Amino acid sequence: MNKTITRRRFVGLSVATGATILAGGRILGSTVRAGLALIAPGTATNPVFKIGGDLEVNRLGFGAMRLTGEGIWGWPPDRANAVKVLKRAVELGVNLIDTADAYGPETDELLIAEALHPYPNGLVIATKGGSTRPGPGQWVPNGHPDYLKQAVEKSLKRLQLERIDLYQLHRVDPKVPMEESLGALKEMQSAGKIRHVGLSEVSTSEIERARKVLPIVSIQNRYNINDRKWEKELDYCERENLGFLPWFPVGGGRGVKSTTLDAVAKAHNASVYQVALAWLLQRSPVMLPIPGTSNIQHLDDNVAAEKLKLTPEEFSRLSDQTK
Repeated sequence: MNKTITRRRFVGLSVATGATILAGGRILGSTVRAGLALIAPGTATNPVFKIGGDLEVNRLGFGAMRLTGEGIWGWPPDRANAVKVLKRAVELGVNLIDTADAYGPETDELLIAEALHPYPNGLVIATKGGSTRPGPGQWVPNGHPDYLKQAVEKSLKRLQLERIDLYQLHRVDPKVPMEESLGALKEMQSAGKIRHVGLSEVSTSEIERARKVLPIVSIQNRYNINDRKWEKELDYCERENLGFLPWFPVGGGRGVKSTTLDAVAKAHNASVYQVALAWLLQRSPVMLPIPGTSNIQHLDDNVAAEKLKLTPEEFSRLSDQTK
């Protein structure tokens, strides 16, 4: 039996499992507000979140990193397929796409523009700068102000945008004071070239330090059901109503696994990846998972996971047994 939820099976599944049914971007019978924070873990049900208070996105997004070549380097082996995946993501209702100038480098942003420009209303493209690529598999931070300002300009051209909705500092450069790096992004924001600013792979103390320079609306740290190193940062984001974009939401190359995860997946006739995504979505209302894939079927399965509703008991078991 196929243990992956498909969109075609959703209606029947929702009856069997109590999955939340969405209509017109709203939860039927619910009055939960977008971006509502400080609720009990496992009870987050709102399907949307407002990044920075004004960019409303469906909480399950798409990470475009996997659309590049091997080692996140160069063009993908099948460029036409990459374009199809991006188009399909938008067709499925995804309106938050995460990328970076370092993916390729540059090719990922070019692919997004090739596939989706002119962009549909409401599509938020979040990109990042501040990490350079000397070669395949190599990542070197560069937070020099002049470099970052140039990086913003180049991303605008590749993405064919006049303003980037969410620009994230890819990494804090240990050789450059954070205040100087963020000061450059503040200049670009004042010039109307960036709407909102986010950070990636940062601690709570670094977030607070950054917020003294300019408003920060989102954090992108590695986080999944098996890897909760940044739990404190997630809790901080929920208290402050900052979006939290977990990278490697289903474990990256390692995947996600536990006997409890297997059991819950079997009970829902779903894959462990779908359960892991459902757990993230219920973990916090500020959680914005960005699973990535270059396979259209995997994309369909990932998006279908937003319809899977774990019971309180299942959520608790997963939370307690897979840390």
